[in-house]
Amino acid sequence: MVNDAEKFKAEDEAQAAKVGAKNDLENYCFQMKNTMNDEKIKDSFTNEDKKAIEEISAEGLQWLDGNQEADGDAMAGKKKELEAKFNPIMMRVYQEAGVNPNTMPGAGDMPQGGAEPPKDAGVDDLD
Repeated sequence: MVNDAEKFKAEDEAQAAKVGAKNDLENYCFQMKNTMNDEKIKDSFTNEDKKAIEEISAEGLQWLDGNQEADGDAMAGKKKELEAKFNPIMMRVYQEAGVNPNTMPGAGDMPQGGAEPPKDAGVDDLD
């Protein structure tokens, strides 16, 4: 049994990384869309911003549907590609709204955003 466990350890880790990256990409796509409804910044989005965000989010979800067998690195790469399109919109929106992007949900995903909370941080620790 120990030999079998060792034999499949790398495969299990790769599968876990793939599932994690898939969930991360999918959640990011939905988070982009939900950001447009944030009370603090929703009035700062132009119609062009909203259209672009919808398209970027749809692009990510469509890519994910068509690439279910992609590995975790490919999925992480796609997320970075989407971030490169989404982040400039959000930086402008945050500036226009006068909101510190470091305090917004998902700020850890922003290149100039704040640090992500520690992985062991509880919900109460974030306030």
